[in-house]
Amino acid sequence: MFESCPTIAKLFQKDERIVIKEGDTLTELKNLPDASFKLIVSSPPYNLGKKYEKQTGLNEYLEWQKNVIKELYRVASLDGSIVWQIGNYVSDGEIFPLDIYFYPIFKALGMQLRNRIVWHFDHGLHASNRFSGRYEVLLWFTKTKEYTFNLDPVRVPSKYPGKRHFKGDKIGQPSGNPLGKNPSDYWTLICQEWEDGIMEIPNVKANHPEKTSHPCQFPIELVERCVLALTDEGDWVLDPFAGVGTSLIASIRHGRRGMLIERDHGYVSMATQRTIDFYNGTLRIRPLGKPVHKPTGKEKVAQVPVEWSGSKQETLF
Repeated sequence: MFESCPTIAKLFQKDERIVIKEGDTLTELKNLPDASFKLIVSSPPYNLGKKYEKQTGLNEYLEWQKNVIKELYRVASLDGSIVWQIGNYVSDGEIFPLDIYFYPIFKALGMQLRNRIVWHFDHGLHASNRFSGRYEVLLWFTKTKEYTFNLDPVRVPSKYPGKRHFKGDKIGQPSGNPLGKNPSDYWTLICQEWEDGIMEIPNVKANHPEKTSHPCQFPIELVERCVLALTDEGDWVLDPFAGVGTSLIASIRHGRRGMLIERDHGYVSMATQRTIDFYNGTLRIRPLGKPVHKPTGKEKVAQVPVEWSGSKQETLF
C-alpha cells in the first residue's frame, strides 16, 4: 500500500514535506530563511547552450554562479553540505573543467572540500577530435567542520569479505565491516554478481527507465547516495536547478523533506507529476545497486558488422 502524496506546497515552511517552486533560482533563494537545508545538491546548467539555458561567456557565467552559491551558503545549515555535480564548459572545441573554476568560489566562502567525487559511466558524448568524455565530477563541500556523514547506509559489498587480521590483538578475526566497505570517491557500484565486481551508475540515456524529455537528466541513484550519507530522516534537501525533480524523488524516497526550484514551467509540471507518480507507485525508478546489462556477445549489436570484415577493428574481437 503506497502512501498518499502529501500536499505539494509552493512556499517554503519548515513543517511542509514537499515544496516545488517555479521561478528564477537567485530570486527565490533570497526569499528562503538562513540555515534551513541540511543538503543542497544540484547539477547546475553547464553553459552549453541547451534549450533550458542561455549560453554566455565563461566569466559572466561564473559570476552568476558565484551569486547563487553565496545564497546557497546562507541557507545551508551549520552541519550541512553542498554537492555540486558538474562537467565541462566547451568553447570552440576546447574543454574548461568547471570543477577547477568552482573550487575557489566555494573556498572564498570558507567552505571545506570533503571529496572531489568522480562519477564514471560508460555512455557519453561522441567525439572525433578528442577522447570521449565518460565521467563528471561531484564537489562535496561542508559549511563547517561539524557535519553529517553517515557511511553505513552507503557501504558497498567488500571484494574480499573473508579477509581476516593476520597479526595483533585481532588476529584471526574478520578485518572488514559486515555492512561492506566505503564506496570511495570513484563512483561506480560494487556488485558481487559480476566477475570483476564492478558496475556503473549509468547516466540517463534513451533506454534508462527514468528518461524524460530533459536533455541532461541525472539518475536518482546518484543523488540517493548523497541523501543517505549527508542527511538524516526528516532533514530538508534543496535542489536549486531541479529540472524534472530527480533530487526531490531521491529525498522523499528516503524519508527526507524536499524542495526544488525550477524556472521552466514544463519541467516543473514534469517534476510535479513524477512526485505524484512516486506516491502512486507508478514512477519507474532504476533500483539502487542494480547491475547494468552486460552483453553476452550473442546480441546482434554486439557482433562485428559484415561490412567491417577484414577491418582493423575486427581483429580486436
